[in-house]
Amino acid sequence: QVQVAESGGGQVQTGGSLTLSCEVSGRPGNSYTMAWFRQTPGKEREFVGLFSWPGSRTSYADAVKGRFTINKEYLKSTLYLRMNSLKPEDTARYYCATSTNRMINSDPRQYNENGYGYWGPGTQVTVSS
Repeated sequence: QVQVAESGGGQVQTGGSLTLSCEVSGRPGNSYTMAWFRQTPGKEREFVGLFSWPGSRTSYADAVKGRFTINKEYLKSTLYLRMNSLKPEDTARYYCATSTNRMINSDPRQYNENGYGYWGPGTQVTVSS
């Protein structure tokens, strides 16, 4: 049984920084893609960024590229999302998801929520103007 849990959400002012964590347990293997998505009321859940293993490949949505960074320490179970230069538009509930299959660089499913089978309950990020 795969369990996903996010933490680290909170309120921050425009221009500030915040780091989210995603803990995954019960993983059946060691070949996977993990991703961060976010969602606001009335909008579709949108892709933020991903981490793929093996290879430590990362990819980011244009809206956050250059401001957000995903990393995972070797042999650690926690995936991090470092958010810098936050804007009010970044306000959303942030979700961590994982797929037990590794989606390669050219696979479009990695950018869509339907590509992931396991989700955490989310953590709220609010950026004040």
